Amino acid sequence: MRLEGKVAVITGVSHPGQMGFALAGFFAEEGATLVIASRSAERVAARVAELQTRGARVKGVAVDLTSEQGAQRLVEEAVAWQGRIDVLVNLAGGLTKYGPPHEYSLQDWEKELNNNLRTAFLCTRAVWPVMLAQGGGKIINFSRAYSIQNAGAQTLAYNCAKAGVDALTRTFAQAGKAVGIYVNAIAPGLIATQSNLDELHPSPEELRARWVSPREIAEVAIFLATSASDGVTGAIIPVQGRGI
Repeated sequence: MRLEGKVAVITGVSHPGQMGFALAGFFAEEGATLVIASRSAERVAARVAELQTRGARVKGVAVDLTSEQGAQRLVEEAVAWQGRIDVLVNLAGGLTKYGPPHEYSLQDWEKELNNNLRTAFLCTRAVWPVMLAQGGGKIINFSRAYSIQNAGAQTLAYNCAKAGVDALTRTFAQAGKAVGIYVNAIAPGLIATQSNLDELHPSPEELRARWVSPREIAEVAIFLATSASDGVTGAIIPVQGRGI
């Protein structure tokens, strides 16, 4: 029960086969009280119900985190419910736009940056005064998936958004180090979520050689959420298993 007594806000908890929901489940197993967020009221309600059947203490908030009002409402509802926020996990976003970089539309570019970088900024900024007033907290961002070394020619906007997340992580870490707010990021490998397995159909050999499990990602996130990681801030931690 490494997160007993902790209140954790996790964004991007929409589909049962994705990392956000898996991470929420692992946090609940460790005793965390959860506030989960998604744009869809129907989906977030379904995820709340599923987590509650597993014994989780959880509240769902349906909100658009690309807006200032949405990020602020998420934080306000969490504080109104539990009185504090110990951990923020910025998982909203993901990779949705593919194609040659010179063919990206402005809409493609803005949507990918908004979903990945803008949400992380707005949620971090909204939670900052709460953590400052309570004497500290932990913020966990998600850097580029698959490989932090491989830029990927078909994923321009996503790459740029995640480079921005890395800069945001290090900058807020500098701002938070004197006040007990720790800010780090996880750079995951190819995660064996149900949605990825259904889409990519890896062989057992490929899973062993290249993929990383949700549990392995969660173990690092749990470490970053506890006092065990008080010597770590501003880090971008690759969790890629053998797929380096």
